[in-house]
Amino acid sequence: MNEELLRVEHLYQYFPAGGHGKNKKYVQAVDDVSFFINKGETLGLVGESGCGKTTTGRSLLRLYEPTKGRIIYDGKVLFDSGNVPLTNEDGIEVMENGKPKFGKKTTVDMKPYRREMQIVFQDPYASLDPRMTVGDIVGEAIDIHGLAANKQERYDKIQKLLECVGLNSEHANRYPHEFSGGQRQRVGIARALAVDPKFIVCDEPISALDVSIQAQVVNMFEDLQQQMGLTYLFIAHDLSVVKHISNRIGVMYLGKLVELADSNELIFHNVHPYTRSLISAIPIADPQAARANKRIVLEGDVPSPLNPPSGCRFRTRCPYATKQCAQEVPEWREVNKGHFAACHNLDKVN
Repeated sequence: MNEELLRVEHLYQYFPAGGHGKNKKYVQAVDDVSFFINKGETLGLVGESGCGKTTTGRSLLRLYEPTKGRIIYDGKVLFDSGNVPLTNEDGIEVMENGKPKFGKKTTVDMKPYRREMQIVFQDPYASLDPRMTVGDIVGEAIDIHGLAANKQERYDKIQKLLECVGLNSEHANRYPHEFSGGQRQRVGIARALAVDPKFIVCDEPISALDVSIQAQVVNMFEDLQQQMGLTYLFIAHDLSVVKHISNRIGVMYLGKLVELADSNELIFHNVHPYTRSLISAIPIADPQAARANKRIVLEGDVPSPLNPPSGCRFRTRCPYATKQCAQEVPEWREVNKGHFAACHNLDKVN
């Protein structure tokens, strides 16, 4: 039986966007997202740009303070807004006197958890201080958490971390601008590994890299996971990469999680129309197979998260949309074992 490391329940992340009082507007970046990640696995999170993937990852680490929801890490509640019904290990609401039982407002000091929960940022240049050498960038977390007894131990740790990500000892004295994009991303990964974490949010870590370098970095992530027993939330918009590295994949659209399943199950037995359109866009190397592959092209643009559609958020671009889709938010339900989706018209899609 897999042991759970992280659980997210009914996560909301709204950002103020002007206005006052009743007219105050919010960007609804993440809206009622729930999932779990087991120890040692990789959960992929995919979707179009602006769908809320990165915001979800940053909210998990409380780099953004969530608007509402509950975050549980290794059995410890890191955040509980206090207005979300409690659930048991099976995801069933806890009842008290015939009514749902709610948690209490809970926040904890994140510093002790920063050692266990780290992030690799999307832009390998913007996330590195150009005034610091690579040795100081990687060593900063070692200093903050007091992980080295003296300068020699600190130096040895930095050298070992750089070697671990495919760099050498000479690189410790250089500055970020002296490296290629792939090398800078390796520095970012070394920085994340400096505190010996258990869980890493990989926020589109290869999207800014050349295709030839992408494979090297993905393979390095897999090797590090095997060597160090790491758990990943791997965020990307490239399904061909995500299906290669992930055990399970979640699909987001306009702040909502619309489908979640085992990697192979999602690729070959997907049930949501949005997931199908994404998978149809995966490039195929075989020319004959590529010609035979029918692309599902979605019409229209993604609605604004300032004013999302009522009911199902995908309905304005969905070929199967009905009146029910405009009136009711689709229920998040299990369609097969471990396979979840939110759609009113699954029978029509299939």
